[in-house]
Amino acid sequence: MDRHYTLGVMLVTFSALIWASAGIFTRGVDADAWSVIFWRGLAATGFTFIYLLLTEGLRREWKMMRPPAWLATVLMASGTAAFIPAFKLSSVANVALIWATAPFVTAALAWVMLGERPSRRVVIASIATAAGVGILAGGSVQGGGLAGDLLAFWMTLMMSASFLIYRRWPQTPAALPSALSAMLLLPFALMFTDPVTVSTQERWILVAFGAVFAAASVLMLEGARRIPAAEVALIGALETPLAPVLAFLILSETPPAATLTGGVLIFAAVLWAQINGMKHHSRNRATEG
Repeated sequence: MDRHYTLGVMLVTFSALIWASAGIFTRGVDADAWSVIFWRGLAATGFTFIYLLLTEGLRREWKMMRPPAWLATVLMASGTAAFIPAFKLSSVANVALIWATAPFVTAALAWVMLGERPSRRVVIASIATAAGVGILAGGSVQGGGLAGDLLAFWMTLMMSASFLIYRRWPQTPAALPSALSAMLLLPFALMFTDPVTVSTQERWILVAFGAVFAAASVLMLEGARRIPAAEVALIGALETPLAPVLAFLILSETPPAATLTGGVLIFAAVLWAQINGMKHHSRNRATEG
């Protein structure tokens, strides 16, 4: 097997494993959501800037910071501001499963804003995931976690909109807007909380949270250069079942019946769409060859 390809698969897999632990970091500490955002953002910003300096990419990406890049920065910041409190107000499983609908939310936005008509495969999978999210929301209304689910959906919407920017303007830089989005939230965090009151132990946990998630972004970017985009999305889908499993093993968080039912529907739709998408791309390459 091609070593270049194998390395790409490993990098994207490690990235998915790290992202699956987001709920563990957030729910595993007593710090409030804005304190988590502050310390995580501070570490993520520092790590990403170090990466850009080491790869000599900082100057290049800064020169490419045009309006689409700044818009992506704001969208990612808004998504992060919802992402962290979502874990505090809802279950890890619900947040992970709602986030799994991002490919279909992106497809819907692309249809409305760019006129990109989605394939029948995407439409069918979107209907299935919408039904799954409806089941999740129904369970959350009864369990009191609806606010967290709504924040998770807002995060998904904001990140999907940022994906759209990269589709419309593919030359838009990725690492620097990510770092700036984390930096943008720091003054807001200081307005709403006093992050210094967080215990030293939790502070180090949150710094590690920011560092490993910045590393996950780098791993994903490096892996995506080595394997097809469809396979990146398929491997990334590992995050969906892994997040609830980690929450159960580490936090003893047992998903309710509605989460399990809706989760199976969402994950099956995502997996079906990605596998069929890979087959479609393979047939197209064979035809072109």
